[in-house]
Amino acid sequence: MSLSKDQIKKVEDVLKASLRNKFQNYNPEPASMPFHTRLLGKDRLALYSFIHSLNTNFGTSIFEPVGLALAQKSFKLATSQATAGDKISSEAQKEIQKIIDSLNTGTCLPQKKNEVERLRKVCQKGQMINVRPTKVDLMFESKDGAYFLFDIKTAKPNAGGFKEFKRTLLEWVAVILAKNPNAEVNTYIAIPYNPYEPEPYTRWTMRGMLDLENELKVADEFWDFLGGKNTYNDLLDCFERVGIELRQEIDKYFKRFNNK
Repeated sequence: MSLSKDQIKKVEDVLKASLRNKFQNYNPEPASMPFHTRLLGKDRLALYSFIHSLNTNFGTSIFEPVGLALAQKSFKLATSQATAGDKISSEAQKEIQKIIDSLNTGTCLPQKKNEVERLRKVCQKGQMINVRPTKVDLMFESKDGAYFLFDIKTAKPNAGGFKEFKRTLLEWVAVILAKNPNAEVNTYIAIPYNPYEPEPYTRWTMRGMLDLENELKVADEFWDFLGGKNTYNDLLDCFERVGIELRQEIDKYFKRFNNK
């Protein structure tokens, strides 16, 4: 087992608090669906609506706080919804656009280490511009001063968004280097689980825009990076235990919709 008893308790407490908070604040949309209601029942319809709502903010309400709880043991600094920086050099902006254009036209392949070094060379050249980059879902600093920034995406991200994903990752690098040109910066897209299991994750849609080895972590690659080997499996066990413990609360919550 990779997770300590303390980490397991923290993770399970986060899950319980998130679900109970959702129960307290969730109100199904007052949509009339007479055929669905008579066929399935109000409680099942309410459950479907609840799951759909939960899926839309699973990242911020569950994956982020769970990731934070796991990483606090392994990293010197761990924060969520962080700001990578507020300034970028005009030359770095130009370099980012050159990288995006070359990837978009297929004239070169993504090579993250090379791209970081290109940005390092121009990170303080030209005019320093005030910016508001995309918030970092999870940001860590290792004990030796290296930075790791994660943008958590859904299990099946829209293929049309990969260009903007790439731009976000490069902008995070540039704003950190603007403050500290010598920093080691690692930026990733994180996908918390593999919807194709037991088959491998279909990564081909990202190839050509993302450096799959150095910019993408899926399922156990992501969770084991945060908490150590076997963290992913330990985490699934945590979710299962909490589901069993709260089952009566969950059933009671949805039964009340039968009386409406």
